Amino acid sequence: MSDQAPTRKPRIALMGEFSAGKSTLSNLLMGVRPLPEKVTATRLSPVWITFGTDAPYRVDVDGWQEPISIERLEDVPVSETRFIHLSIEADILEVCDLIDFPGISDPNMSSDVWERMLTEVDAVIWCTHATQAWRQSEAAVWDTMPNTVRENSILLITRYDKLTTERDRSRVIMRVARETKGQFGATFPISLLQAIKAGEDYALWEASGAGPFTEHLIERIEKLAALTARTETPLYNLTTESDIPAAVVTSVMPRRVQRTKDGTEGATRPAARPVRPT
Repeated sequence: MSDQAPTRKPRIALMGEFSAGKSTLSNLLMGVRPLPEKVTATRLSPVWITFGTDAPYRVDVDGWQEPISIERLEDVPVSETRFIHLSIEADILEVCDLIDFPGISDPNMSSDVWERMLTEVDAVIWCTHATQAWRQSEAAVWDTMPNTVRENSILLITRYDKLTTERDRSRVIMRVARETKGQFGATFPISLLQAIKAGEDYALWEASGAGPFTEHLIERIEKLAALTARTETPLYNLTTESDIPAAVVTSVMPRRVQRTKDGTEGATRPAARPVRPT
């Protein structure tokens, strides 16, 4: 086993339709709100978030980099911007990059704004609202994803607490499982707000659905780290994982993402080297 650090970290996209919970998910994963309170990612170009303290900048559609103000993100020209780059010292960002996509259903935003960033993606955490889970518009977008991304991606049925009866919950789970069979690596119902409010309450954390999701996410990041250690090419651009050179396995574990049964933090493994996007 080699202890060589990956040349780049896995890139995980946060995707879904408007108001599906992507912003709350990013808060849960990073432990902080990455954007100012008045700003929502829905009105922005994709936001690429990496570990560090670098000043924010944008990269335009021609590849030019320009400094921007974190307090004036909504002034960034969406149609002319490929992505906005933010650096945050959050534990999960030591082992993966997160790319927060705008809602795919915004009628006031061209799909080109987010489609042009898909080529940078290794995996997706897709949020679908429990009360209208897995709409045809979501399925249509997901149909365009290559299998290399699908098998490493996670479907979150968010705001699961809005389904108040066990019958409604069972029906949604069964329907979504049927309609997405073989299209995701795993599916989890979750109440993201409950997970954030859980704090050190392990029972509430588990009841929210966050426990199984974060355990699976850690395993997925470890697999993706082993894959991306062997290629500079994002998985979106590969037909199958067999296109990746032979294995050089690197094991990583994000700190303070997984909780143990007594509510304490899990063990820490060496983190991947911080890498800025190119």
